[in-house]
Amino acid sequence: MFRKLLAVVLAAAAFNVLAAVDANRATQAELETVKGIGPGLSSKIVKARETGAFKSWADFVERVGGVGPGNAARFSQAGLTVGGSPLDASSLPAPTKGGAKVAAEAGERTAKGSRTERAEGKAAKTESGDKGTRRATKPAAEGKAPQA
Repeated sequence: MFRKLLAVVLAAAAFNVLAAVDANRATQAELETVKGIGPGLSSKIVKARETGAFKSWADFVERVGGVGPGNAARFSQAGLTVGGSPLDASSLPAPTKGGAKVAAEAGERTAKGSRTERAEGKAAKTESGDKGTRRATKPAAEGKAPQA
């Protein structure tokens, strides 16, 4: 009798762990049962949902800060759904290393030139007599450390 009761309780617990949690309907506590979603992220999901239900995984990724395509895939594997659907990876853009901010900074670096290129340009200005934004330093005397 005890074994049957224990089996039923364990089966119910296993079903609960594998049960899907829908991002459009779940409470903050239910969202936190998904592996990888803690109190901070669950509150972001609930707050983003206040403006309206998530239409798709792409909408979910766009509106919830801190969730990119990689995290979305992990959450979907852990049981999170959007509108009752698991993630279809082809509907999301490919994950970028460090997200959009890194991509934007990379574009900015390309537009301005690399750090080395900028430093070489300043050195050339200093040698040509153009003072630029930095003063030219005197060569250090032998045995003495350069002064800052």
